[in-house]
Formats: sequence, structure tokens, C-alpha cells
Amino acid sequence: MLHLRNLLPHSGKALFLLGHHHVNNWKSSFQLEKTIRFFNNNHKRHKKIQSSLPSIDQLTNARLIYSVAPSMGHNQEDHPESHFRIPSIVNALGEMKLTPKFRGSEVVKLQHFEPASTDHIASVHARDYVSELEKVIDQALEKGRHSKKNKDLEKGLVFIEGSGPTYATSTTFQESIVAAGAGLALVDSVVAASKINKDSPTGFALIRPPGHHAIPQGAMGFCIFANVAIAARHAQRVHGLKRVFIIDFDVHHGNGTNDAFYDDPDVFFLSFHQDGSYPGTGKFDEVGTGDGEGTTLNLPLPEGSGDTTIRTVFDEVIVPCAQRFKPDIILVSAGYDGHVLDDIASLQLTTGTYYTLASGIKQLAKDLCGGRCVFFLEGGYNLKSLSYSVADTFRALLGDKSLASEFDNPNILNEEPTKKVKQAIQRIKCIHSL
Repeated sequence: MLHLRNLLPHSGKALFLLGHHHVNNWKSSFQLEKTIRFFNNNHKRHKKIQSSLPSIDQLTNARLIYSVAPSMGHNQEDHPESHFRIPSIVNALGEMKLTPKFRGSEVVKLQHFEPASTDHIASVHARDYVSELEKVIDQALEKGRHSKKNKDLEKGLVFIEGSGPTYATSTTFQESIVAAGAGLALVDSVVAASKINKDSPTGFALIRPPGHHAIPQGAMGFCIFANVAIAARHAQRVHGLKRVFIIDFDVHHGNGTNDAFYDDPDVFFLSFHQDGSYPGTGKFDEVGTGDGEGTTLNLPLPEGSGDTTIRTVFDEVIVPCAQRFKPDIILVSAGYDGHVLDDIASLQLTTGTYYTLASGIKQLAKDLCGGRCVFFLEGGYNLKSLSYSVADTFRALLGDKSLASEFDNPNILNEEPTKKVKQAIQRIKCIHSL
């Protein structure tokens, strides 16, 4: 294992407990393989080009705008955060007729966007980390080409010690800034649409690597750059959207986003996640500091929490927090690893849960900030539940009926820990005076 000590977070000793990765059935799918070949043939062609927002006509008619940055070169064999994730989702969206080909002007896919600049990334991360990351990766891999002692380096892999099982390849830096840029372009598009329509279309960034664990000082927990945090600063500085409300429903605490805005009164970060899961942060009493005290809310939920729990959290915690904060835009760290079929954790969310969440968040944005809302893909490692759940999220954002009942199996669900959930919700409501 190569030690990139100058790129490491100061903490983060805990590691993910990785379960069986459900990819075999999807790897064998002809259509998925076709999608993967398409992305593999195109991922190296992304050059810095002039961003092109959708036309006025497109923005006027759109209900959903999405961008795709699959980072096909950023991959480690058998790693759960693999390059199969985005192609699986894109393949499912096509099969379920949720793309522009089938939905016409309702759905817009961004075709052109610039990679995020160093200044964009440095609005959240230490500039030394940004400037040195690409250089150090290149140096390490060049060393590996001349070494027979390190098999990972020979394969073109660098592992970042201390940041969980976070890896990098020769394309990781460039693909990570493309992913961040895909999110920025969606913010630009949604804001532009909100100036035309009272109810802006929702954005969804189908991007990887994920970002919510990346702390200001460096990479962590599968994450290279903090995509949502970077987009939040962009919304503030470029578009004058001062008050940003961030909802993180990944099964793990979004410690990187948490840390980026811990003392900022203009960004409200709300995370609900499995208690005791990686990286061990996100406790009830982590509420912000200084001027930002009270604008960070962390709700650790007990193992076994499911659909009923999340509905209660949304109604009794998320909605009153957002109403009181009065945001100018809502950004969402959309992690699908809390699904009951995803072995990386122990919640019992279903595809229907994610539909309900997305529908509720969309309505919240419509009520509070002209519909300005962008989702960013975070976790989700069972390719089938990930793909179906993102597809049902698309349905929610389009106002379509959920098809979760065709996928979800209620017979595999256990009783939720109602008493513990009630205690957790009452505690957070007391702390934040809800």
C-alpha cells in the first residue's frame, strides 16, 4: 500500500465493513455491457469545453435536468465504488423509458459542461491538496511502472492511507473535476430555469467518485472532492443564493460536508444516517460552532430503521428545519446505500422510501425556494437496488407514479425499532427546538 501522507485527513481510522457486492447478474447483462463499452470509449475524450446551458425552450418545458459523469477510468476491481455504478443507472433509465428519447422535452440531459476549476475546488478544499493531488498520483504511478514489488502500483492503483479504502488511478484527478463540474452545470441550469418558471425543474447529477466524506484537507471514504459542498459555494458566490439547505440521506454521515460548513450560518447541513456507521461522526451534539451553531443537524438512526422512520423524520425534522431556515436553494446528497438489499449497512429503506423522500424534497423546494433543487449521487453499491431506486427517484421528480412495488419485497423486512427511533427523534427535536 502506498502512503500518501501529505494528502491525508487527520482522522478517519475507522473502515467500511464491506459486504458481498451484488454485481454478477448485472455484469452479465448485454445491455449493461453495451453501456459500459460506450462510456469506456468516451471517458477519455472529455476535454475542457465551453459549458452550454439548455436553451430557453428546453428550460421552459423541462421537469428534470440531469448530467452524467461516470469516471470510467477511476476503478478498482471488486471495489464497491466501481465504474459499473453509473452505467447500471443509465441502463435502467433507458429500460424504464425515463430519458429524453422517451420523455421528450420533460427530461433534459446536459451534453456539455466544463470541469470544475481549481478555484471551484479550493472554495472548499485546501489549495495545497488540490494542487498536489494530481502531481503525487502521477509520481506514484510512474514509480510503480518501474517497480515489481507493488502489484497495486503495477495495476495503476494508488491507495490513500488513513482515508478508508479510497483509491486513485491515473485518471482520477481529471475525472473528479469533471464530476464536480457536472454538478456546477446543473446548479447553473436550475437557477437559469428558475428565472423563467416559478417552479424550476429539479437537477440530478449522476456522478462519481462520490463526495460527502471528502474533508477540506483531503480525500476520505471513497471520496476525492466534496461535490455538494463545492456546488453550495458556487450557488452562493456565482448566483447570489445566500442560504443553502443541504439534505444528506446517505447511510453514512457526510462528515466532509459537515466540516466544510460547521461554522457557517448560511449553510444548513442536515444528515440522517445509521448510528455507529463509518466514519463514526455525526452525533446528536454536533450542531455547529460559532456563528454556525444550530445550522448543523445530525440524526443517527438505529439499525433496522426503515420506511416509517424516514417518513417521520421528513415530517417532524426535515420540513420544520427547512421552513425555519428559509433556503434559496436545496442540495441533496443522495446516497442509496441504506437500501435493505445493500449489504454495506443495516437500515431497511426500500425503493419506495427513496421515491417518497424525493417527492417530498421536490415539494419542499417548490414551497420554499422556487423549486431550485439539485440531487448529487453519493453511495449505493448493490447495483440493482441502486438503479431501481434512482429510477424511482426520477419518477418522483417527474411527478410519475412510483413503480417500487414491482421491485420491493416487503417479506424481507423486519419490524422497525420504533421505541429507539422515537427516542432519537424526540432528542433531536429537543436539541434544535423543533
